[in-house]
Amino acid sequence: MASFSVEDFVGKGALRELIPVLAQEGWEDVPTLKMMNNEDMDALNFSQRQRVALELRAYLHDRVLMQYADKLEDSGKNLAELLSLSPASLNVEFGMRRGHVAKFIDRASASAIVMPPSLTPVPVNLRCRRSSFSASEESSLHVPSASLQSSFRGKGLSEGGESLLLAQVGSGGSFKGVVAALPAPPRFCGLIAPPPIPDDVVPLSVLDKIFVQKLTPEYRPGMDPWSLGWLKIPPPMKICDIWSSKPTVVLCIRRPGCVMCRAEAHQIYSRKPIFDAMGMQLVVILNELIESEVKSFWPRFWGGMMLVDKDRNLFKALGGGRLINEGFVTGFLCNPVTRANFKRAKATGIHNNLTGGHLVKGGLLVVRKGRGGVAYQFVERNFGDWAPVEEVVEVSSKVQSQFATFPSPFILHTFGESLMCRS
Repeated sequence: MASFSVEDFVGKGALRELIPVLAQEGWEDVPTLKMMNNEDMDALNFSQRQRVALELRAYLHDRVLMQYADKLEDSGKNLAELLSLSPASLNVEFGMRRGHVAKFIDRASASAIVMPPSLTPVPVNLRCRRSSFSASEESSLHVPSASLQSSFRGKGLSEGGESLLLAQVGSGGSFKGVVAALPAPPRFCGLIAPPPIPDDVVPLSVLDKIFVQKLTPEYRPGMDPWSLGWLKIPPPMKICDIWSSKPTVVLCIRRPGCVMCRAEAHQIYSRKPIFDAMGMQLVVILNELIESEVKSFWPRFWGGMMLVDKDRNLFKALGGGRLINEGFVTGFLCNPVTRANFKRAKATGIHNNLTGGHLVKGGLLVVRKGRGGVAYQFVERNFGDWAPVEEVVEVSSKVQSQFATFPSPFILHTFGESLMCRS
């Protein structure tokens, strides 16, 4: 899977000298950098060579072919010229394997997961002055809706099939939040029931008692939390402090070395410009600390903040007060859904390891700012279940349309079109 490190993305090519400028101007993460258009490049005085390099590297990053980026850029050919080469030429000149050649010349393919055209990042010139927007601009925000996957629990759906959460937010009413999960088959011919899921989202009274520790900050070029040779971990903090001033998407993963966890984190963080446009922050929470695993995970698969919940209280809260865990035999070997999830994750090309605990399941939360509470809670019933990105984006947009301070719908709509061109 392509790395989210800016240094890895630019490689040894023409963009490397621009890293300080890009960071200064707000283009400080790979997902946002890939959204840069001609107008943005003009503003930063990109040379023709740098324009060609960015187009090529964004194309390769989408197709998980970054191992060829330096060689292809050094050829001096632009993307169109490279795509016109024969498969034999790509193999001989650049050492591209046959399967990789097929991915490279397939212009219709993109990243493993295609994002619906709802939102994309705020332009850098507006991103820097986000706080200056007027109240009228904020209140006029409306984000186009995308069709939701029906993973909400039955009580979270109206008779017509529409999510009650979305219906209530759209009408401006208050709402409690919904719990979501994907279907889980019974094990051993029905002798063992699948893990249950809670009826209600985690209440604030429970969240107020949970403490976590910060492991890594949000990624910026040149940042190295291991500059001292080890992680400097601060004292525990209340988890509620994370979203005290900003709504948050909280991804709770089983372990950083798990291929399914890595793939889910990658597909969420690759949409960072979308969540940035909605004023949302992205964090990952682990249930155990193995420093080598954190180092291999950040920022390659996740460039957002990482925290650890050593007592696993948040993971217990996701399960309604108890950990959702399951053995390897019943949870994997006897569960066709988990095996399909594993196959889907492996197809992305991600490498994995077996370090750390394997049995504690996680999930995802969308939490409103301050004391607003949990708007959406996805529970991992089968190993490797992912919260549908469409649901996460839709819920986030509905929450933010009521409470956020970010640019007008015109900006979000026009840049949504550019994302579809990338996909």
